[in-house]
Amino acid sequence: MGLEPYKARYTLQLQDWSEAVFQRRGIDYAIVPGETLSNDQAIVTGQVLDAHGRTYFGMSQLMNLVKLMKAGEVTSEDVVFFEDMFQPGLESLPYIMQQCDPAMNPKIAVRCLAQTIDPDDFVHVWGMQKWMGLYEKMVDSFADMILASNEEMVMHMRVAGWENPNIYNISGLAFGKQEVRGRIAGELRPFGERTMRVGFAARWDQEKQPDFFMDLIEAWHADSSLPKVEFCLYSGSKLKSNNDSYMARTRKLQQEGKLVVHEDLEKNQYYELLNDTRVLFNCALQDWVSNTVSEGDTLGSNVLYPAYRSFPETFSNDPERLYIPWSLQDAMNKLKILLDKPHKDQGKISDWTDGTIDRCVDIMEGKGQQWLRNSVDYRKHTNESKY
Repeated sequence: MGLEPYKARYTLQLQDWSEAVFQRRGIDYAIVPGETLSNDQAIVTGQVLDAHGRTYFGMSQLMNLVKLMKAGEVTSEDVVFFEDMFQPGLESLPYIMQQCDPAMNPKIAVRCLAQTIDPDDFVHVWGMQKWMGLYEKMVDSFADMILASNEEMVMHMRVAGWENPNIYNISGLAFGKQEVRGRIAGELRPFGERTMRVGFAARWDQEKQPDFFMDLIEAWHADSSLPKVEFCLYSGSKLKSNNDSYMARTRKLQQEGKLVVHEDLEKNQYYELLNDTRVLFNCALQDWVSNTVSEGDTLGSNVLYPAYRSFPETFSNDPERLYIPWSLQDAMNKLKILLDKPHKDQGKISDWTDGTIDRCVDIMEGKGQQWLRNSVDYRKHTNESKY
């Protein structure tokens, strides 16, 4: 049960990445199709996925799944895997299954991408937390497996009172390293030949802290002892934000020649820019692993992210590529170093996240018990380097 593809989001590639793993492992699988509301792939209403489009696609998927269940094509031998825990129409499954022969009831696995357990998630920006929290408790009550993207997310689930005994840490977001690397023809651009460019690829919304990045840009330009750097913003759609104050400041920095905005990028255009970027910078409050770190790491950019929430796990506790959150001084000091040469561990992050789909499959096949987080001492795993 995948997500609808959007040019501006990683969902464009998600199904291909998953199918490549399923086929390599010889898994008998079926993609449950959904119907798109529009072919423009535009995120018009909302910020993560289009609110109308997500709802329409998700409900049409559920209709198709229910047809398969009614026809007896889905049984207790199967797992229905939802790429996103928020799936319009999901409440129909326990309604159906609790009135059916257990032999015809599949296992339900859901992947949590954020939800109300994250105080910085967009659902709080739009005031959705009350009803969405109740929705989450409903899913928590009947799902057979809940897949969290990292140890910190597991903790947020437990603090929120989720009681499901089968919460697993998959330690990453789905990623297909070979597919991403294959979009750049030939060898990657040598680091020393790359433009002195720092990129920012997160959404330009308040949970990604655009103001901190713009503070960094202004502080860098104010220090004449620092090398000249082109600061860039990469966006897969026309640039917009859930906070108008960011847009006014962005345009001001553009006019002053301190920030270059690349918007409405096709995926390959974005990857070409990463192939000529020295450092990909992130300062998000809300980013449970982030596909951008895997993309930058795959395409030869150094990556500099805050030592916050999921990132210490993602970076295997690397002090050279993690800066103290909200410390401009620490971020600038580490940025200066990472602009000079490729990090010695470049490529290891994306190697690890490239195995995330395999970890999901292991869990759904009953072979991922090392990732189960249901013991009273589940927090002991937080300081473990995963690779």
